[in-house]
Amino acid sequence: MMPGDIIGHEFVGEIVETGREVKTLKKGDRVVVSSMISCGQCRYCKHQEWSLCDNSNPKGALQEPLFGFSTSGIYGYSHLFGGYAGAQAEYVRIPYADYGAIKIPEGLTDEQALPISDAFPTGLMGADLCNIKRGDIVAVWGCGPVGQFTIRSAYMLGAERVIAIDRVPERLKMAREQSGADTINYEEVGAGEALKEMTGGRGPDACIDAVGLEAHGMGFMGAYDEVKQAVKLSIDRPYVIRQMILACRKGGTLSIMGVYAGFLDKMPMGAAFSKGLTLKMGQMFGQKYIPMLLDRAVKGEIDPSYVFTHQMPLDQAKQAYETFKHKKDNCIKVVLKP
Repeated sequence: MMPGDIIGHEFVGEIVETGREVKTLKKGDRVVVSSMISCGQCRYCKHQEWSLCDNSNPKGALQEPLFGFSTSGIYGYSHLFGGYAGAQAEYVRIPYADYGAIKIPEGLTDEQALPISDAFPTGLMGADLCNIKRGDIVAVWGCGPVGQFTIRSAYMLGAERVIAIDRVPERLKMAREQSGADTINYEEVGAGEALKEMTGGRGPDACIDAVGLEAHGMGFMGAYDEVKQAVKLSIDRPYVIRQMILACRKGGTLSIMGVYAGFLDKMPMGAAFSKGLTLKMGQMFGQKYIPMLLDRAVKGEIDPSYVFTHQMPLDQAKQAYETFKHKKDNCIKVVLKP
């Protein structure tokens, strides 16, 4: 990040001006915009792998030493992902608008459409990668906004039972009462042992990481990750991935939607190999999932606005971040309004 960068990559709004090459949108349209900036023309976009776009990250050379190849640009998501100005502003420029800005159907509020920009499609992709079959048991690590939508998505795709793991009481309460999951507070009981007991000794059919590099861990390995991060030997805390590998049933699937940025160590790859696990992961393919989620919202099958606990004006963004970061006032997700 650089001083003056505008952050934020989840947004809805009204189009006030279009460039001469925009074909499908006009002034006055209400749109929800995918956080992934994608050209719509490259091999990856044509295969619905929108976050792997070849053309939308003009600073892709920054990624190649780390990733081998560059991926798509993302709004307000650092110069590693294109250095694009983000969404938390009065106006946002939308490159490749015909492929990223999707019209909001009549009858949906801004609050209903807003999570469909990023958080809900991330959760849906996380569940979709698991190839869920009827009767499957799915475990979800993290009950923040993405975790809540991952739970709902797993049920939408046919899971019989979803077990959610977190430590924050209000998040666990929302996971139970509004997302429909059974819950584990990992500060009160070991998540791995609890999952084994709750699945009759077999383990979940699929495990989904909706936490990412900011995961909190317990015991020696949790302390190890935090010390490495504190002394800047690592930026990621891969506690959850380790736990998922050990907890998942033999032949199961791990889906990683929590974002990781660097190199991970102390991974039990022997367990993953011997158990025949499948690992799937990636930045979400927003343009693939947004239309189907809008359709479900219009039909009344989902109301994504349930995750919003706070609404604040844009000029109080700093206070909003502090409230969210420090888990104040039972905050789970904030709407910022210009």
